[in-house]
Amino acid sequence: MPGTFSQIYIQYVFAVKGRENQLLNPWREEVFKYIAGIIKGKNHKPIIVNGVTDHVPVFVGLKPAMSISDLIRDVKK
Repeated sequence: MPGTFSQIYIQYVFAVKGRENQLLNPWREEVFKYIAGIIKGKNHKPIIVNGVTDHVPVFVGLKPAMSISDLIRDVKK
């Protein structure tokens, strides 16, 4: 019996309040690893979690079992 597979790819960007340069080098990589860990913990695929001092773009392979807004809400917590 054939199976069905679906994967949704989305990109979203977290911007720092006021676009201030708050993501400094000493802990920027830790923030990216933390965000990727949350996404993995929700059984999705973090493809790219990267960024600069004022924003973080995230590219995710999202399984259709969870809505985009629920995933982003959990990451923002």
